[in-house]
Amino acid sequence: MLPSSNGTGEGLGARLSEGACVEQMQVAGKSLAERADELEAAMALALENVIPVKSVIYVSGERDPREGPLVKSRDPKMQGKLKLMGPDPRLAPMPAKPTLVDFFKLRFAGMHMLQSARLARANGLEDKVVLACLLHDIAVAGFIQGDHGYWGAQMIEPYVDEEITWAVRTHQALRFYPDPAVGYEYPAVYVTNFGADYKPDPHIQREYERARKHKWYMTARMITVWDIYAFDENVTVDIDDFSDLIAKHFRTPEEGLGFDDSPVAHMWRTMNMPTRML
Repeated sequence: MLPSSNGTGEGLGARLSEGACVEQMQVAGKSLAERADELEAAMALALENVIPVKSVIYVSGERDPREGPLVKSRDPKMQGKLKLMGPDPRLAPMPAKPTLVDFFKLRFAGMHMLQSARLARANGLEDKVVLACLLHDIAVAGFIQGDHGYWGAQMIEPYVDEEITWAVRTHQALRFYPDPAVGYEYPAVYVTNFGADYKPDPHIQREYERARKHKWYMTARMITVWDIYAFDENVTVDIDDFSDLIAKHFRTPEEGLGFDDSPVAHMWRTMNMPTRML
């Protein structure tokens, strides 16, 4: 039986990646397809005695949430197996003290945010706006789609200035409302995605009305301006291009994101180890 993880990124997933999987991928003279097959087999072996758990919210709709977590505890084939209580060996191993850069590299689908921050910087916006653009869809990139502005703002609140948190939260409402003064029109893709008759929910309308009168309105509005143009498949941006910005304006905890006992540490741990049982 594989030893259990200690929850720091140094357990099952790290040992797998540093051992069997790396060896599989480095075998000379094999095609990429053969290496991929061997990697998949190695990961399956790692899960032979443990069960990763999909939380109710991530399968809700595909199955009735009233049925509870999908843990397969009563499946005879699962008898005798342990529930996963550490990193998922199918994911890239995280360091023991993960930073924002680590999450971008190992957990986030972050190219859209990187492009957005690049555009903001190229157009001479100040650091706080560039960082807000870099973080604005952080929830979508690694956590959850719905209400992503609110989730994202909560995730970063202990680590950035209040203005950035406010802007990330508020951009969720502002993106539905044009502002011709800064050249922001209602996105055509929203018509495609939501229909021509779509109207934002009342709480979004109220949020917009409050934001329009707020002293930080333009910070959040700039996120929407550089959001809509940041979907260029031909442009690649590296998170390391913003290492100086992050070092200066993102308060990385010494213990690592998820292990600093902050009010939001649990959210970062969940992104780090999304299939833990508890």
